[in-house]
Amino acid sequence: MFECPVPEPVSDRIQMAHGGGGRLMNELIRSVFLSAFGCPSGGVQNDAAVLEVPPGRLAMTTDSFVVQPLEFPGGSIGSLAVHGTVNDLAMSGAEPLYLTAGFILEEGLPLEVLTRVAQDMAAAARAAGVRIVTGDTKVVERGKGDGIYINTAGVGIVRHGLEISPSSVRPGDSVLLSGDLGRHGMTIMSLRTGLSFGDGLESDSAPLHESVAAVIRAGIPVHCLRDVTRGGLTATLAEIAESAGLTVKLNEMSIPVREDVRAACGLLGLDPLQVACEGRYLAVLPREHEEEALNLMRGCGVSAGACVIGRVEELGTAPLLMTGLLGVERVLTMPSGMQLPRIC
Repeated sequence: MFECPVPEPVSDRIQMAHGGGGRLMNELIRSVFLSAFGCPSGGVQNDAAVLEVPPGRLAMTTDSFVVQPLEFPGGSIGSLAVHGTVNDLAMSGAEPLYLTAGFILEEGLPLEVLTRVAQDMAAAARAAGVRIVTGDTKVVERGKGDGIYINTAGVGIVRHGLEISPSSVRPGDSVLLSGDLGRHGMTIMSLRTGLSFGDGLESDSAPLHESVAAVIRAGIPVHCLRDVTRGGLTATLAEIAESAGLTVKLNEMSIPVREDVRAACGLLGLDPLQVACEGRYLAVLPREHEEEALNLMRGCGVSAGACVIGRVEELGTAPLLMTGLLGVERVLTMPSGMQLPRIC
């Protein structure tokens, strides 16, 4: 038997009718999304955005965000969606220009939460200098959506001729890290477990493109860039080393981890090198450009803690090795399980 549900009276929560294409959906778009993002097409709402693209190669990426909780110290799923997409573009050396935003909303979600997330997303886009140019909204039944899921796509322009990939990595290269590790993952874990690891612990979520651009504009021949997200430093570097067919040797004492993060990881039995970040990146580049790159990175707030953490060598006993405090060298491998669920 088919049913045609009658919308509930206007309330402060998402209803199924908010995804039905009618009055409530249009009110939601105007009051929440257009209020936050504006209408980039001269006031005309179309199903597609028509964009001006500068000369150069295009970079394009897509991502989805399902983090819980939706809001956390240092950000929200909204700002995280912007930062994650901008950073994926930045890792190809692209200048981010445009984003799309698709929202999957769960019936019963408080409108005030959605409004805060949308405003946070808009603020993050303004700060990163990108425009959210088009989007979509769907509503799923109560219990099937976990509040909010966000899907994004990003478009950027590549103005350089570098081939930034693991295939460009060479023996003798330096491995630079833009700052301390693990704060995003441990912030989310503290909220999910109900544990407190100190008032100062908050996500490192941030856009990285200005730091990357400073290095590339200086003419430094960057070989590889990667943001340190799921799987942490270990997974990111293991992937680079395996793809390049080389060995990366790390110095454990050079890898910055804040004491509150280290203590929290110790309490929970986690390895801080496998905990996700959302505002940190690796740059692999020729050793002779190491100091210049460090100075440029340290000149940007998001990468003020940049440091050298390792070198690239010809393939040895394993793709990823680390020398510890006592000079003992050990093999690091790609994480095989899932340490921290739902961190992005």
